[in-house]
Amino acid sequence: MPPEQELPEDADSSRDADSTGWAEVAAPDAEVIEALARAAVAALPAPYRAAAAGLSLRVVDLAPDHILDALKIDDPYDLTGLYDGIPLTEASVADQPQGPQGIWLFRRAILDEWVARGDVALGDLVANVMVHELAHHFGWTDAQIAAIDRWWE
Repeated sequence: MPPEQELPEDADSSRDADSTGWAEVAAPDAEVIEALARAAVAALPAPYRAAAAGLSLRVVDLAPDHILDALKIDDPYDLTGLYDGIPLTEASVADQPQGPQGIWLFRRAILDEWVARGDVALGDLVANVMVHELAHHFGWTDAQIAAIDRWWE
């Protein structure tokens, strides 16, 4: 229930959703997820911010079948994000770009994890997924990830 709208003590628990204020609430859309992801990039330490901002960002509901098949993932809700490109630690001047390097965020999988956890802010979860995918791009170690994303705290 929205925090600003508490039910009176004698409220009937079988009231319909319209009377509690939830009937008008929509799930965060792709634009909200993208804004949260871009905020996470803006919060990165300066040495990484510009390079991360240069990656493409795609927010779609669920991973396309060709991605799920390539990763041998049966349940699309098991994949919240994906780095699509050649990690900087493996890139060579001889590599020919196959398309823009970027990050995919899968909105419905993120929202499903958010609801299942029930104890984390959506912005924190999106930031964690973004940092994880950026780690693939930059080739970060676990220690480098921990210095940027204090997820467990």
